[in-house]
Amino acid sequence: MSRTDIKVRGFHLDIYSHVNNARYLEFLEEGRWAFFEEQDVTRLVHERGLAFVLVNININYRRPAHNGETLSIFTRISALGNKSCKVTQEIYLKDTDTLIADAVISFCLMNLKTNQAAEMDADIRAQLAALVAE
Repeated sequence: MSRTDIKVRGFHLDIYSHVNNARYLEFLEEGRWAFFEEQDVTRLVHERGLAFVLVNININYRRPAHNGETLSIFTRISALGNKSCKVTQEIYLKDTDTLIADAVISFCLMNLKTNQAAEMDADIRAQLAALVAE
């Protein structure tokens, strides 16, 4: 599991003075990039001419976030297939049990030359399997 903190800034807000729903997708993406970089998965995938491609996202908005608040994004792999993985993420108000949003994201591996889904090789699969957490 990985944690990424993001401070809510004025440009994240909508006309209702809370974080715009689309910004949460960016926050979640920042958390996923940090997670995969920390685990050195991004380098391994790119070396093989592959990329993670988001194919589905289900998000639940639980509480609005406001200017000046700091959010903690927790990221983990929750399931692993032959060509895909599911990542579960939660956004909390930093250092509290206040859930702001949660999401389950499905990815597949794509061959960058063919633009087709690609199976994970043994190295990528082993690295991701070690990160699976319920």
